[in-house]
Amino acid sequence: MSRTGRRDTAPELALRRELHRRGLRYLVDTTPPGTNRRRRADVVFRGARVAVFVDGCFWHACPEHFHPPKANAEWWRVKFASIAARDRDTDASLAALGWYPLRVWEHVPAVAAADRVAGMLHARTPASRRGGPVTRGARPACPALS
Repeated sequence: MSRTGRRDTAPELALRRELHRRGLRYLVDTTPPGTNRRRRADVVFRGARVAVFVDGCFWHACPEHFHPPKANAEWWRVKFASIAARDRDTDASLAALGWYPLRVWEHVPAVAAADRVAGMLHARTPASRRGGPVTRGARPACPALS
Protein backbone atom coordinates (compact mmCIF):
# COMPACT_ATOMS: atom_id res chain seq x y z
CA MET A 1 0.00 0.00 0.00
CA SER A 2 2.90 2.37 0.63
CA ARG A 3 3.84 2.14 -3.05
CA THR A 4 0.41 3.23 -4.21
CA GLY A 5 0.79 6.62 -5.84
CA ARG A 6 -1.14 9.54 -4.43
CA ARG A 7 -1.26 11.58 -7.60
CA ASP A 8 -0.79 11.39 -11.37
CA THR A 9 -2.63 8.12 -11.91
CA ALA A 10 -3.62 7.32 -15.49
CA PRO A 11 -7.31 8.28 -14.97
CA GLU A 12 -6.30 11.56 -13.29
CA LEU A 13 -3.91 12.45 -16.10
CA ALA A 14 -6.54 11.66 -18.74
CA LEU A 15 -9.10 13.86 -16.98
CA ARG A 16 -6.62 16.70 -16.51
CA ARG A 17 -5.57 16.54 -20.16
CA GLU A 18 -9.21 16.76 -21.25
CA LEU A 19 -9.95 19.66 -18.87
CA HIS A 20 -6.85 21.51 -20.08
CA ARG A 21 -7.80 20.88 -23.71
CA ARG A 22 -11.12 22.60 -22.97
CA GLY A 23 -9.30 25.65 -21.65
CA LEU A 24 -10.07 25.03 -17.98
CA ARG A 25 -7.30 25.83 -15.50
CA TYR A 26 -7.03 24.21 -12.09
CA LEU A 27 -4.77 23.25 -9.19
CA VAL A 28 -3.51 19.68 -8.89
CA ASP A 29 -3.33 17.49 -5.75
CA THR A 30 -4.02 20.27 -3.30
CA THR A 31 -6.12 21.02 -0.27
CA PRO A 32 -9.09 23.30 -0.89
CA PRO A 33 -8.54 26.49 1.16
CA GLY A 34 -10.09 26.36 4.62
CA THR A 35 -10.38 22.57 4.75
CA ASN A 36 -8.52 19.71 6.44
CA ARG A 37 -4.94 19.76 5.15
CA ARG A 38 -4.77 15.96 5.09
CA ARG A 39 -7.67 15.70 2.64
CA ARG A 40 -6.33 16.54 -0.79
CA ALA A 41 -8.43 16.83 -3.92
CA ASP A 42 -7.09 15.62 -7.26
CA VAL A 43 -8.26 18.74 -9.14
CA VAL A 44 -9.35 22.01 -7.51
CA PHE A 45 -11.15 24.95 -9.10
CA ARG A 46 -10.87 27.74 -6.52
CA GLY A 47 -13.12 30.29 -8.24
CA ALA A 48 -16.10 27.96 -8.57
CA ARG A 49 -15.17 26.16 -5.32
CA VAL A 50 -15.28 22.71 -6.91
CA ALA A 51 -13.05 19.90 -5.65
CA VAL A 52 -12.76 16.90 -7.99
CA PHE A 53 -11.76 13.46 -6.68
CA VAL A 54 -10.91 10.66 -9.11
CA ASP A 55 -11.76 7.56 -7.07
CA GLY A 56 -10.11 4.25 -7.88
CA CYS A 57 -12.42 1.27 -8.31
CA PHE A 58 -10.44 -0.90 -5.89
CA TRP A 59 -9.69 1.52 -3.05
CA HIS A 60 -13.09 3.20 -3.05
CA ALA A 61 -15.10 0.00 -3.66
CA CYS A 62 -16.74 0.80 -6.97
CA PRO A 63 -20.17 -0.90 -7.14
CA GLU A 64 -19.49 -2.05 -10.73
CA HIS A 65 -15.92 -3.34 -10.59
CA PHE A 66 -15.00 -4.00 -6.96
CA HIS A 67 -13.95 -7.52 -5.98
CA PRO A 68 -12.84 -7.68 -2.34
CA PRO A 69 -9.69 -9.66 -1.59
CA LYS A 70 -10.36 -13.14 -0.23
CA ALA A 71 -7.27 -13.31 1.98
CA ASN A 72 -7.66 -11.45 5.28
CA ALA A 73 -11.22 -10.52 4.32
CA GLU A 74 -12.20 -8.98 7.67
CA TRP A 75 -9.22 -6.62 7.70
CA TRP A 76 -10.03 -5.48 4.14
CA ARG A 77 -13.71 -5.03 5.01
CA VAL A 78 -12.77 -2.65 7.84
CA LYS A 79 -10.24 -0.90 5.59
CA PHE A 80 -12.79 -0.24 2.82
CA ALA A 81 -15.41 0.87 5.35
CA SER A 82 -12.96 3.41 6.81
CA ILE A 83 -12.15 4.75 3.35
CA ALA A 84 -15.87 5.16 2.58
CA ALA A 85 -16.42 6.93 5.92
CA ARG A 86 -13.47 9.25 5.24
CA ASP A 87 -14.88 10.09 1.78
CA ARG A 88 -18.30 10.93 3.27
CA ASP A 89 -16.66 13.06 5.98
CA THR A 90 -14.56 14.90 3.40
CA ASP A 91 -17.62 15.58 1.24
CA ALA A 92 -19.61 16.85 4.23
CA SER A 93 -16.82 19.15 5.46
CA LEU A 94 -16.32 20.58 1.96
CA ALA A 95 -20.05 21.16 1.54
CA ALA A 96 -20.23 22.88 4.94
CA LEU A 97 -17.57 25.33 3.76
CA GLY A 98 -19.37 26.10 0.49
CA TRP A 99 -17.35 23.76 -1.74
CA TYR A 100 -18.84 21.22 -4.12
CA PRO A 101 -17.10 17.83 -3.92
CA LEU A 102 -17.35 16.02 -7.25
CA ARG A 103 -16.38 12.35 -7.30
CA VAL A 104 -15.58 10.56 -10.54
CA TRP A 105 -14.86 6.83 -10.85
CA GLU A 106 -11.63 5.89 -12.58
CA HIS A 107 -13.51 3.76 -15.13
CA VAL A 108 -15.54 6.72 -16.43
CA PRO A 109 -14.11 7.92 -19.77
CA ALA A 110 -12.17 11.18 -19.48
CA VAL A 111 -14.49 13.01 -21.90
CA ALA A 112 -17.59 12.06 -19.88
CA ALA A 113 -15.89 13.00 -16.61
CA ALA A 114 -14.78 16.33 -18.06
CA ASP A 115 -18.37 16.96 -19.22
CA ARG A 116 -19.56 16.51 -15.61
CA VAL A 117 -16.84 18.81 -14.28
CA ALA A 118 -17.48 21.48 -16.93
CA GLY A 119 -21.22 21.34 -16.27
CA MET A 120 -20.67 21.84 -12.55
CA LEU A 121 -18.24 24.70 -13.16
CA HIS A 122 -20.77 26.35 -15.46
CA ALA A 123 -23.50 26.00 -12.84
CA ARG A 124 -21.33 27.39 -10.03
CA THR A 125 -19.66 30.27 -11.88
CA PRO A 126 -21.53 33.60 -12.07
CA ALA A 127 -22.49 34.74 -15.57
CA SER A 128 -20.30 37.82 -15.19
CA ARG A 129 -17.22 35.61 -14.83
CA ARG A 130 -18.25 33.24 -17.64
CA GLY A 131 -18.30 36.02 -20.19
CA GLY A 132 -22.09 35.89 -20.29
CA PRO A 133 -24.56 38.66 -21.12
CA VAL A 134 -22.96 41.20 -18.78
CA THR A 135 -21.27 43.93 -20.83
CA ARG A 136 -18.15 45.42 -19.35
CA GLY A 137 -17.55 49.14 -19.39
CA ALA A 138 -21.07 50.11 -20.47
CA ARG A 139 -23.11 52.20 -18.08
CA PRO A 140 -26.83 51.68 -17.66
CA ALA A 141 -28.95 54.44 -19.21
CA CYS A 142 -30.25 57.04 -16.82
CA PRO A 143 -34.08 56.89 -16.85
CA ALA A 144 -34.36 60.63 -16.11
CA LEU A 145 -32.53 61.52 -19.35
CA SER A 146 -34.43 59.18 -21.64
